[in-house]
Amino acid sequence: MADAQLPPGWTLQRIRDVSGDQGAIVLDSNRAAKWVASDPHEVLHPEIVLGFHSLCIVKPVDDDDWYMGSLYDDGSIDCWTAYDDLYEALRGL
Repeated sequence: MADAQLPPGWTLQRIRDVSGDQGAIVLDSNRAAKWVASDPHEVLHPEIVLGFHSLCIVKPVDDDDWYMGSLYDDGSIDCWTAYDDLYEALRGL
């Protein structure tokens, strides 16, 4: 079940409710992701990836921040802003 891949206390329905996007999905975390707000770009190692059409939110392994970015057709992600918690990231969509 997708909820097992989410942080404690979160369900896919709660993510949809907070974000306002009823099409939100949990995506496979095995994908290329970069933090493009740094120079050079930093490689992120996703633990959780939430998809919202052409946007996504990434929670990297060993990092408490949530990164928002663009989700490309090839499955790669370029993140350009970060949030301290998932709720704020979802509200920032």
